[in-house]
Amino acid sequence: MIGLSTSIVFVGGLIGVVGLALGIAGLVTAGRTGVGRGRAVAGVVASALAIVVSVLAAVLLVRYADRTQDCYQPDSLQEYRQCVQQHLTGN
Repeated sequence: MIGLSTSIVFVGGLIGVVGLALGIAGLVTAGRTGVGRGRAVAGVVASALAIVVSVLAAVLLVRYADRTQDCYQPDSLQEYRQCVQQHLTGN
């Protein structure tokens, strides 16, 4: 769950990978002992979701940066906002 809650700041993707590995190990253990399968499945699902959200956030950030790269040397915050608005709306 930590990976999912921090996935928006990209650290969650790394934590999600660790969680995914531990969840899979938990599934293997649950298969042998018959205990804890539900928690292991929840861990695998939450970890996979954290990885997906982190990748999606990274893609959107790169797309935003690419579309607004001409705006990174403004003289003021107002100029930056106007430049970003123009680039994102196509005006």
